[in-house]
Amino acid sequence: MTTVLVVDDQSLIRQAVSEILTHESGISVVGEAVNGREAIALATSLRPDIVLMDIRMPEVDGIEATAAICADPDLSETRVLILTTFEEDEYLVAALRAGASGFIGKGAEPDEIARAVRSVHAGDALLSPTATRALISKFLQPASSLPTPPELAMLTDREREVLLLVARGRSNQEIADDLVISPHTAKTHVNRIMSKLYAHDRAQLVILAYESGLLAPGA
Repeated sequence: MTTVLVVDDQSLIRQAVSEILTHESGISVVGEAVNGREAIALATSLRPDIVLMDIRMPEVDGIEATAAICADPDLSETRVLILTTFEEDEYLVAALRAGASGFIGKGAEPDEIARAVRSVHAGDALLSPTATRALISKFLQPASSLPTPPELAMLTDREREVLLLVARGRSNQEIADDLVISPHTAKTHVNRIMSKLYAHDRAQLVILAYESGLLAPGA
């Protein structure tokens, strides 16, 4: 059973999303929060698998709440999925850098929302390569203006290969196919890379690959 905490300051959206997920097999909505402060408190007490997080909220916004949840070692298994509208693109990179596993529009179809929850719970980053490139090119700082993370030097040549494939949106199965290795080996590489780079999940690897200049937005 995938447990979900729904966070949004608009009651209609909060109720609608909860209603959608309640009717999905294998998904249970365990709580609702109206702002980031409540989200952090409920995440700490309920330890849900997924937090569906709005960005713009009173008191504590979704970016600050995401950072707090993803930095808490007791919530290492909890993943944050951002609920967004097209007006909020400029905040998405900040949310991803804070540890969010991806984003989905508030206007998405019910089956898309359920599929997104299941995908993130399975360990995938909900980032389409097209959407990511658009965000990177618009809102990330140029790689030339940023220092190269020293942790990159700790990666083996194969791990750098895998990191580039993750940044291009490849799944573990696709990475395995590209490199002619088993899916288990691909997953092991990804987990080691996340450990070496102190990344919460795959989404942060995508951001790091672009910001470090390993992958150009148009590549």
